[in-house]
Amino acid sequence: MSATGTTAARAAGPAPGFLRRALRAGPYAWIVWGGVAFFLVNLAALILSVVVNSFAVNWFDSWLPSAFTANWYAEAWREFNLADVLLVTLIVALVVVALSLLLGVPAAYALARRDFAGKRAVLLLLMLPVLLPPITYGIPLATLMYKIGLAGSLAGVIAVNLVPAMPFVVLVMTPFIEQIDANIESAARMCGAGTRQVFTRVLVPLLIPGILAAAVLVLVRTVAMFELTFLVAGPDSQTLIVALYSAAFTPGIRAAQAIDAMAVIYTLLSAVLLVIALSFVNPTQIVAQVKEVSPE
Repeated sequence: MSATGTTAARAAGPAPGFLRRALRAGPYAWIVWGGVAFFLVNLAALILSVVVNSFAVNWFDSWLPSAFTANWYAEAWREFNLADVLLVTLIVALVVVALSLLLGVPAAYALARRDFAGKRAVLLLLMLPVLLPPITYGIPLATLMYKIGLAGSLAGVIAVNLVPAMPFVVLVMTPFIEQIDANIESAARMCGAGTRQVFTRVLVPLLIPGILAAAVLVLVRTVAMFELTFLVAGPDSQTLIVALYSAAFTPGIRAAQAIDAMAVIYTLLSAVLLVIALSFVNPTQIVAQVKEVSPE
């Protein structure tokens, strides 16, 4: 390299770390990152096309719609009864969160504090609804709901969503409980606190971050749960994601822009809940817990 080139390179300063790593990367790394970039570009284009179409008066053989309007959102709100659908979604999600916390937190405490024969087997059985695709146990579960008369009702939708939600709370809460020193509980008992006082005045305040994380994650999961809800929901017990599917695939003449407007509403709701969830919990913590209870 000439003296002029060397001087120019030094003046430009060191290359950014990402650029240096990219230049040293082999062909395999370039293929992987190229595949990731291709996927992200296509995903962004798909989402952008849905958003643009939800504001389009009409959109045919052109790069952009001929005109834009927000009337499709009002039409979707009226045509698909989104006020009632959102109310049902809110009721189902909040009840599932409350019941899963009520059942899951004590179960997580017992599993975190007690050692007994078959503990790993119990943990694995609890984790199966989280690890398995919902459709694998959704059809037998829906059959049971129809037999006992809960299918098509709000109670049935809540019941089937509890099946994966409660183990999910156990999965999230167990590491939080294990991080709390058991000597704190012993000290509270030595001072005369009973079991209920230890739980409500000592443990619960310490577990608030974990409880909030579990609650938000269950909320996100319940709003996004399609398979189980679809199998048992009735006309008056559909959540937003099931209503969106019905609007798109039920026979009838519906404006594609109104359906896309409904999809945008669902996407925004899910994105907001996901951002809130990630602010409370680290996903790697959940993955580590799954690996710990999974058989080798």
